[in-house]
Amino acid sequence: MIAFSDSYKRFSKNILFLVGLCIFTVFSSELYAHGVDENTREFLKANQGLAIGPFLYIGAKHMVTGYDHLLFLVGVIFFLFRTRDVLLYASLFTLGHSLTLLTGVLASIQVNPYLIDAMIGLSVVYKGFDNLQGFKHLIGFQPNPKVAVMIFGLFHGFGLATKLQEFALPKTDLWKNLLAFNIGVELGQFFALTFILIVLDYWRQHNSFYTFSTATNTLLMSSGLILFGYQMTGYLLK
Repeated sequence: MIAFSDSYKRFSKNILFLVGLCIFTVFSSELYAHGVDENTREFLKANQGLAIGPFLYIGAKHMVTGYDHLLFLVGVIFFLFRTRDVLLYASLFTLGHSLTLLTGVLASIQVNPYLIDAMIGLSVVYKGFDNLQGFKHLIGFQPNPKVAVMIFGLFHGFGLATKLQEFALPKTDLWKNLLAFNIGVELGQFFALTFILIVLDYWRQHNSFYTFSTATNTLLMSSGLILFGYQMTGYLLK
């Protein structure tokens, strides 16, 4: 019994360490670049034509290193235990951000990057609060989670579109490059979701999942508020 208790404590500490490490990355100055590193920036500035492979890679990399997207996805699937539910919510999120990514760039719809990223931060807060049954306590019912994921997917897509529009991409073969970028985003999302699900499935086999579920979703909310505050500070000081 004592051995089990010690093992449980060690496991719980490891989980909290991993969660804390994820939160710490939010403060990384490199990650605040939103996944657009210097090499990617230089490529996008210099590109003048069709580049399917590079845009596939950039899209996948953007999703895998996009901490705001990943935090939202963690919140979305945190309490989803059936594969079909995960696929449904992931599809709704994909549909939302694909629509606004493609439409935003092709139709040159301009959105303030600070404000859209602030909304993405709030999407993380929303999902953490929803997971804690906050809306049921606050207003007596839970807003439709599927609709919410779809709507926030639209905001996440505008975030991606806004980043691409900063580079004034050439019109030649633009839709092909955008399609490649979007497919890359989906590949990156699939990879990230697979990793997150492996970690969650392992954690769900231990009692600590439920013990620390409240703390984890509170940390998600805190991370979203930090992202929101950071972006709004940038907007006000711009």
